Amino acid sequence: MSRTRTSLAFSAVTVVALAAVGCAPQPQTTSGSAGAEKASPCTTDSPSLHERGRLTIATDSPAYEPWFDSNTPSNGKGFESTVAYAVAEKLGFERDRVKWVVEPFAHSYAPGKKSFDFDINQISITPQRAKAVDFSTSYYTANQAILTLDGSAFAKATSLSAFKDAEIGVQVATTSYQAVLDQIKPSKRPSVFSTTKDEVTALRNGQIDAIVTDLPTVFYLAGAELENGEIVGQFGYAGGTPEKFGLLLPKNSGYTSCVNRALDELRADGTLARLTTQWLSASANVPELKR
Repeated sequence: MSRTRTSLAFSAVTVVALAAVGCAPQPQTTSGSAGAEKASPCTTDSPSLHERGRLTIATDSPAYEPWFDSNTPSNGKGFESTVAYAVAEKLGFERDRVKWVVEPFAHSYAPGKKSFDFDINQISITPQRAKAVDFSTSYYTANQAILTLDGSAFAKATSLSAFKDAEIGVQVATTSYQAVLDQIKPSKRPSVFSTTKDEVTALRNGQIDAIVTDLPTVFYLAGAELENGEIVGQFGYAGGTPEKFGLLLPKNSGYTSCVNRALDELRADGTLARLTTQWLSASANVPELKR
């Protein structure tokens, strides 16, 4: 708060009162222009927070493994849950000051007011999405992967071109759709489904030949949702460049720099690498498919 000196003469009582105030604890501030003071943007009491004193984190429901565990983001298990809590800790929030809310994937990057501080939900950083929201630096890079059924005509495929005439399923509002068009170049448009569960049902029923989504999710589907799932291989998006997942924040959020600083620290101290190995290590053994 800006203060202006109005007089050079103070009474003895005024001087004593001011001295007492000066000894009291003051909130953390940063200096602005012309001597103005404002609350630091990276404190737990930041005015940039959705709810001051609390960190509100969003994700979709259901929240799938290996990103989360038992569809319970607040339990601190699964890759994205542990990353979220690690970021929260760096920002100064104890677990009891973290609140989880549900935000459908396709709504997260839509323009408009947000009810969270950041969303963590395997959201790929793209220029188009960044027009409406802020993104942090990347906390994970992921290839796309192809899942089919054991014994299908595509189970032993060794190239992307083998899927040229396949019926391919993708989830709505994900970058997998464009990845299929750009990298596989199929003769027919991919089928689009509202949820991963719908994709799996379509694969079981023979409506599609294969599912394309990010590699860790393919591992979960093959291990938990399909008894006869076959992971064919992985491939890079946009000319071989892996997708980058970022924390999504409201557009022009005053907390974006704070979250980036927390991620930088987690990257530097090895936490992100450790969590990646702990929760997503199996991904490295999947063959890479080329055209």
